[in-house]
Amino acid sequence: MRIALFLSACLFCLSAHAAPVDVASLDRGTWPEKLGSPALFDVASRAEILMFAHSLLASENQDESALKQRLGLKIINLSAIDDLRRQLWQRLLENYTLAQRSCEEDASFCYLVENMDDLREQAGKFEVSSDSFYIGWAAPSHSFHERYLDELLRKAALFPQISSEIARFGDHERNGDEFNDRLFLLTFDGGPAPVSGNTDWLTDYLRKQKMNATFFALGSSLQTRVERSSVADVQALYQGQCVGTQGWQYRSHSHWVDWQSSITRSASLAQNLMPENYVPLFRPPYGQRRADSQGFFQAQGLQVALWDIDSQDEPGKLKADESAQRVLTLMLLWRKGVIVFHDTQDKARVALPILLQATAQSGLGWQDCREAFR
Repeated sequence: MRIALFLSACLFCLSAHAAPVDVASLDRGTWPEKLGSPALFDVASRAEILMFAHSLLASENQDESALKQRLGLKIINLSAIDDLRRQLWQRLLENYTLAQRSCEEDASFCYLVENMDDLREQAGKFEVSSDSFYIGWAAPSHSFHERYLDELLRKAALFPQISSEIARFGDHERNGDEFNDRLFLLTFDGGPAPVSGNTDWLTDYLRKQKMNATFFALGSSLQTRVERSSVADVQALYQGQCVGTQGWQYRSHSHWVDWQSSITRSASLAQNLMPENYVPLFRPPYGQRRADSQGFFQAQGLQVALWDIDSQDEPGKLKADESAQRVLTLMLLWRKGVIVFHDTQDKARVALPILLQATAQSGLGWQDCREAFR
């Protein structure tokens, strides 16, 4: 019976992942202003919040049948979708409240919003006039937020049969919700890359920028780096950075029989190699983990580290500049959070400098990896 259920779950996962997903990205060149000050960051933030809220509100008019067709799914979890919508509305209200504090400096996209009803009303009637300074941004932004909302709704529709970063299973799971406004944590998955590869470039670049990030390493790749270089070289590679684990292999930890061994083995390796860099965090590949795993993680002294800003820098998705512009748009929308790149991909080497340059004068900050999730 358990084998049948396992095979059924696997088939469900495969069919869900096989459906086409239009990954959202927005050309920030359509926005007519640079983020040259905290106030200008807020202007762009208010605009993205209202545009996303407009799409979110419109989606509530679709019944179950229409949502299934929209998301390309035969079965959807309406309860999870409703939970997600409630969380999104609450976050949007909080963010718009923060973003409107600078309305005296620049009144663009400032409307009277004191409560949820106000926000929903403004979202419902939001539009950019044809003679607006921002008209070139309006249509591309609307398209972006429609696609991005579909990404979120689809993950909620599949949850918890297919777990993801869209929702947490308990307090042992963290995703940056507790960060202060304008504070972001950089994270990198899937490494380390081979010697002299992307991980080397990224850690060196971050040190030169006097920044750090959390690198979620695979046990097998970490072991290979040690064998092909040395313990001292690996320690030097991650100097000044934080190192968590992503398991021994980059594969789903939700139905894998050896998932516990994968985590404990890789965590032990990382901690023994780099006791000063190691942080007791597990980043589930694809965001997939078991709903009943809280006891295991607490016994191991580990937290599950999720994310809420996905760069979509994996092969076959966005180009490097598109990935950077997607991340920037989501930073404006969510105003804080955990950003995920992959240090096995060349795209991060291009995207990260673009991101730092675009936000240099915007008033945002970068979370010290040693202080995150404490």
